[in-house]
Amino acid sequence: MSSAFARWLDPPVGPHLMRTHDEVIVDEVRRHWFVFVRPAAQAWVGLVVMVWGGFGAQLDLVVLVGLALVLWAAWIAARERREVFVVTNLRVFRLSGVFNTRRASMPLTRILDVTLDKPLHGRMLGFGHLTFESAAQEQGLRDIRYVGRPDRREHTIQETVAHVVHRQAVRGPR
Repeated sequence: MSSAFARWLDPPVGPHLMRTHDEVIVDEVRRHWFVFVRPAAQAWVGLVVMVWGGFGAQLDLVVLVGLALVLWAAWIAARERREVFVVTNLRVFRLSGVFNTRRASMPLTRILDVTLDKPLHGRMLGFGHLTFESAAQEQGLRDIRYVGRPDRREHTIQETVAHVVHRQAVRGPR
């Protein structure tokens, strides 16, 4: 994979940090490998359909269907790869999108509660889903799905939030 393509697949986190406020990354969460199972299977089916269609005389439509399956799988994989959730010492934010990008952020002080959901297959494969409760419920950070090592990630978020709240309590109101 070329480095330019790899850079395109990994959204840049650094430019979104508030360096003037000494913001540093505490944790950078990429999607768990499980989200790539479906697009990989779909791509294999698409390749099989393309090869099968290539042996027939009148099966050009079958080859196009196979190509469409492969391209759709590549789109899903790129979309999943370009989603990243970042915990910093000041806030949490999510970057997503392939061509049109989206960024949602929330200060750590607004996080009221974090719920961890680990479905059975998630427990077996090592992923879970985080749900953030805050005063503003309808933001782009409510549900963070397919988080690898979810117990550790939830603990990191809780510790970071507690540290920020404690630091504000010690300083007092300004």
